[in-house]
Amino acid sequence: MIGLARVFRASKLDRIRWMVVYSSDIMNALAFLGFIQLALEWETNSLPVAVIVAAGVLIVVFYGLSTRPYRIATRGGARPTVLLAVTGALALGFAALTMIWLLPVWLGLVSPFLSRRVFWPVAAGITGVAAVYLGFAGGWPAVAVLLVLTGFVTGATVANMWIWRIALEAHEGQEAKARLAVSEERLRFARDLNDLLGQSLTDIAAKAGRAETTLAADAELASAEMFEVRDLARGALREVRTAVQNYRALDLGEVLASVRAVLEAADVQCTIEDDGGDLPAEARTLLAAVVREGATNVLKHSAAQRCTITIRNGVLEMSNDGISPDAGEPGGLRGLAQRLSAAGGSLSAGAADGVYLLRAAV
Repeated sequence: MIGLARVFRASKLDRIRWMVVYSSDIMNALAFLGFIQLALEWETNSLPVAVIVAAGVLIVVFYGLSTRPYRIATRGGARPTVLLAVTGALALGFAALTMIWLLPVWLGLVSPFLSRRVFWPVAAGITGVAAVYLGFAGGWPAVAVLLVLTGFVTGATVANMWIWRIALEAHEGQEAKARLAVSEERLRFARDLNDLLGQSLTDIAAKAGRAETTLAADAELASAEMFEVRDLARGALREVRTAVQNYRALDLGEVLASVRAVLEAADVQCTIEDDGGDLPAEARTLLAAVVREGATNVLKHSAAQRCTITIRNGVLEMSNDGISPDAGEPGGLRGLAQRLSAAGGSLSAGAADGVYLLRAAV
């Protein structure tokens, strides 16, 4: 059984996977209806006791094996050919004895590993052959039961796997969106860095060229040119350091709106209270960087359902649920803590009473 702590920490994708897997296990339990038929055989002495006991054991074995294919399918594993072959042989063997309960379950097991164009003709062919056989060997009522069970199990299985694929595509879409945002940020930084250094490096190259040209004729002028090259290089270095440490003057309002959109796209309810409009631009930039890093940690290190962001009197508090028991301070916050400390502020993070709280003061 899944522990309660694991359930609360699980992602929404994991919960959907469990729903698909365990509902499929319940459908597979239709195989146990074979015990009713075995009990009737026992009462009428139609089959030897040893055969009835062996059949009961094989039904249990079949059910145990039938729990694996859905778990493999939802985790993207390869088709378990041997497992499907063994369960298929059991299902067909029981169908030959007019015990129809395993065959619909087996068709459900096969469905995740075949395309619809292949599965439906295969399912219809096998069911049709079994129905004709049962019609002569077991009576037409058994045929009706077989058709109903097959339609129910295969339809429910196909619907289950359809829901799983939609959930998986949505999850992958969110990850792709996050990767795209990171790529766009890197490209933007690259453009800014190119704009920042392009002119400086051009000036440095030009003055170095002039110094090389005048060196033989006027060493003093060449020396002056090289001093200017040094000053330009130092200025460019300062600009790069400033760009790296305070990368762009982040707009706190834009960051809060972006974070809300990203969190809500990930099904995290986000509540924001921003009363920091009168803060200096530098303080709002620092808080924007903290909010952005905190949102990244919510998505990466928790299975949060709620997130609250409050800014009052220069203090940012960002809290979320869905944390793991060993949650600590993510490594990405250490650099921000140093920046805040250098600006006279502070940053702290930790978990208490099932809530993770990130607090920054400027």
